[in-house]
Formats: sequence, C-alpha cells, structure tokens
Amino acid sequence: MIKRQAYYPPGTVLKWIPRELFLLLVGALMNMLCFAQPYDLLIKNAHMIDPKNHINGKMDLAVTNGMISKVAKEIPAMQSKKTIDAGGLYIVPGLIDMHTHVFVGPEPEKFADGQYSVSPDDFSFRSGVTTVVDAGTSGWHNFPQFKGQVIDHMKTRVLAFLNINANGLSGKPDEEDVTKMIVDSAVQMQKKFPGIIVGIKIGHYEGSDWTPFDRALEAAAITHTPLFVECHLPKYSLQDQLHKMRPGDIITHSYEQIPERMAVVDEAGKLRPFVLEAKQKGILFDLGHGGAGFWFSQAIPAFKQGLAPNSFGSDLHRFSMNAGMKSMTNIMSKYMAIGMPLEDAIVRATWNPALSIHRPDLGNLSEGTVADITLLRVLNGRFGYMDAGGYKLEGNQKLEAELTIRAGKIEWDLNGLAAREIYHEK
Repeated sequence: MIKRQAYYPPGTVLKWIPRELFLLLVGALMNMLCFAQPYDLLIKNAHMIDPKNHINGKMDLAVTNGMISKVAKEIPAMQSKKTIDAGGLYIVPGLIDMHTHVFVGPEPEKFADGQYSVSPDDFSFRSGVTTVVDAGTSGWHNFPQFKGQVIDHMKTRVLAFLNINANGLSGKPDEEDVTKMIVDSAVQMQKKFPGIIVGIKIGHYEGSDWTPFDRALEAAAITHTPLFVECHLPKYSLQDQLHKMRPGDIITHSYEQIPERMAVVDEAGKLRPFVLEAKQKGILFDLGHGGAGFWFSQAIPAFKQGLAPNSFGSDLHRFSMNAGMKSMTNIMSKYMAIGMPLEDAIVRATWNPALSIHRPDLGNLSEGTVADITLLRVLNGRFGYMDAGGYKLEGNQKLEAELTIRAGKIEWDLNGLAAREIYHEK
C-alpha cells in the first residue's frame, strides 16, 4: 500500500495524491512540454523547389540542432520554438557558387593571399549563397595558409579547386613556372583535405607547352576529382582543351568573347559543333561571369541552341562584384530574362554544382542534411541586366535573397522575417 505524505499545502486537492504519483505526473507533463516543441526553427507557407527530391510546391521545413529534421506539407507551429511565415517566398537549398577567389590577404595586386580576392562572408549570405568554391587561388604549397587564414574562420562553407601550380594565382612569372607544377604534391595535398579540396585547377598560363594541362589532368585523375579549366590559356585551342577533358570535368568562362580565345558561338551566331559534342560527352560548362567572362552575344544564342550553363559560377573577386556580375541572384535573374524558367535556374545554383564537385550532401533539402537554406523573393517590374561588354538586357523579374540560413543559423535577414515585432505600449 502506497503511503500518503502530507507535505502539500493544507486544504489542497494535491494532498490526496501519493507523492510518487505526483512526481510521475509532473515528469510526464515536463516531457510533454519538451516534446511539444522538438524543432528549433520552422519555416511555413513557402513554395519549395528542391531539385534533388523533385519537390516543387508548398512545403513546411523544420530545423533542429542545425540539421533539417522534417519536411512536410503541414507542420504545426506549436511544435517549434521559433516560426517564420514565408508566404509568397521560395524556399530552396543554400546556393553554391562554383567559381570564386576568396584567398584574401595583405598582398597588393595579387589574388593568392592578396587584395584582389575578397572575404566570402562579406558577400555570400546577402546573395543567398552558403557554399563557395575557390577557383585555384591557392596551390599545393600555399593551400595550408589559405585554410588557416581564411577557410577555418569563415561562416560560409569554403571549398577549393587546388591549382596545379604550387602557389596558385601568385602572379607572373611564379604561376607559370612549370617546375612548380608537381603532380605528386598536388595529389598528396588533396588526399590530406579530401572534404575541402574538390578538384584540380588549370588556368592563367600563356605558354604553348601542354605540360601544365596534362599534369593537372593527371592529378585530377589520380584523386578522382574533376579538372576545373579556367580559360586564361590563349595558346591552347578551345577544341583541343575540350578534347582532352574527361566527362565530369568543368570548363568556366563558357560565354566569354575576347580576341585571345575562340568563343563557343561563331561569327555567324552558330554554336560550334565540337562544343555541343563536348557537352554530350559529359563536359560541364560553368558560367564564370567575372569581370570579362560573360557576354550576351555568346550566352543568348548558345542558350537557344542547347548550351545552357551547368552551374552559375560568379567568378567573385574585387573587380567583378561591382561590375556586370554583381551577385549570384543577379546572374540567375539574367538567365530568367534570357528565357530560363525559375526551376531551371534553381537547379543550376544548387543541385548541379553539388553533383559536379562530388558533394551530394549539399544543394538539397533532404531530412538529415545540414540546414543550409535560402528564401528567395521574385520581384516583378522592369529590371536591367549587364554583361561584361557593357550591354544591357531588360527583364521583368528579379530574384532577391530574403533570408539565408547556414547550418541552422540565420545569417542574412533582409526584411526582418525572423525578427521580433517592436513593442508598442497602449
């Protein structure tokens, strides 16, 4: 028989409840309150576009401990500690910028450890970007410096293509020194940081010797990663480069029109047959906008003839960010003005780049993945978009990053969606 203990306030009903039962009820109530709010953050009423999971419609998404914990058509608000009403917005995976230069440092007139590069956190989240890939600004010799100086201190996820040159984009003559392009050294550095170094890069070489290209290709083959080809290689023909590249390798500045390089579209406005053959072989074409890498005279006819970019690399650096490029969302908006549907623009900013760098854990909104999330607004009106040549294309829609979440934490909130309402005394 359970003994009743009179430790409750006199005259209360509680004094008739056995102590053990009372504690059991209190514990159960506490558990119910705890389980009633299992989510840290809930985003409701947004239109979800998640290419990996073939979702294109209204869905709610919940976040717990920095991870996506639930995706469903309806998740009760009472189950979350914080709820954001995202009605009228699109919820998409955190955007991935495939081509950046972020090895920022004190060196003047340099990209590697220099002032030509930019700090990723300063420009990523406001554009909806949660992951950037540095395009070979560092090589096998100075990558540890890049990692310790930049990568390890950023909220943005920073991945990298490793330059086959020891010191990356260090300027002439160092970056063109073939004796510093050592396959074994590049391979060992990639194997030391396989989750961060996602490929090997070749670019910024003005010689006619194919040794740099071949060594970069060999290092990529040994590490089972893609070769990233930046087209500052004037003595190599575009056709020869594409012929050497393997399925899954990536070429950037795909729509550049400069005298030093054969363009993908010829003088008659026709897409060159060998370019389309390369795409059919499995070569991936990255945009690589930059300050000079994107021209409407190439991009529009190429798009109409079947060569849309696989990814929207911005070529973010000190000079491109305030020129025609501007931001990832601006690039996506340009292609919508050209004629690309929103859904196709989203896949090229999320799932396609994730697959191309062999990181299928990124670029999607699957349950159990890290909560890298972007809320986009589509503005309607009259907007102008510039290319590298100073030409303008008008469009009637523009993408704007409303809110960016990296690993479950809100890093950018343009209009205070997650902010508390100001208190007004009555």
